Amino acid sequence: MLNGGPIDKGAARRSFEQAAAGYDEAAVLQRELADRLLERLDYIRLEPELVLDLGAGTGYAIPGLQKRFGTARILALDFAPAMLRQARDRDRTCGSRLERPDCVCADVEALPLANASVDLIFSNATFQWCNDILGTFGECLRVLRPGGLLLFTTFGPDTLWELRDAWAAVDGYPHVSPFPDMHDVGDALVKARFAAPVMDVERLTVTYGQARDLMRDLKLLGARNASSQRARGLTGRRRLLAVERAYDTHRRDGRLPASYEVVYGHAWAPEQRRLEDATVIPVGTLRDALNR
Repeated sequence: MLNGGPIDKGAARRSFEQAAAGYDEAAVLQRELADRLLERLDYIRLEPELVLDLGAGTGYAIPGLQKRFGTARILALDFAPAMLRQARDRDRTCGSRLERPDCVCADVEALPLANASVDLIFSNATFQWCNDILGTFGECLRVLRPGGLLLFTTFGPDTLWELRDAWAAVDGYPHVSPFPDMHDVGDALVKARFAAPVMDVERLTVTYGQARDLMRDLKLLGARNASSQRARGLTGRRRLLAVERAYDTHRRDGRLPASYEVVYGHAWAPEQRRLEDATVIPVGTLRDALNR
């Protein structure tokens, strides 16, 4: 269990459903991380037949994956149907003629995919929404073919520490969702029996004029606090003003920093391992939701 309590998956899904239409407007950092993660594929020799974009969101990374692996089938998986509708229609909005991805609505902690069916799992800023990172990596390993690759980013515990600090000065509830430590993520890869895991971290800062601008962006991203121990009900104007005053103590050169600890990782499915007969976990399809 992560500090601050487990993620309330229902609350997280509702936030991303509401944010889907305006997500790309605020996802500057997420796009940058996706680009940097795609660049790492330039140094990896891999010719996948099936690529899984795990936690695909609005599908920003899909054109980059298609460009690199032109003959591969791309599968976009996310737990928010509205996000997948954006991913499916991205070719229309950006004028692309690339083939639409197949879309699957599911939780990354319980993949509805056959054993040893995927060659590459690409996952950008998703694993911080998992309650059981070891179990999630076990699922990733299960669906990867021997020699397949898991490549991902997630956020570490120093992410948004200024916002967490400002809220701590106002009340005792967690207001920032918990983030896993890089060493815990690396240990989980080893325990899940991945081969040759590599982890590194990068610290990035986004600056804002006012704290409310950061909170607006987080709302647009659907990245609201989804801890099961979060405060319930509406936050009053008086408390929001108190948070803004507390956050303002971090102001430097006229700007307010929002820190992000970006964790990068990759690991391989061992070439030799035993797998039970390939099975598919039955789940509902997105067909009806996507056609609404």
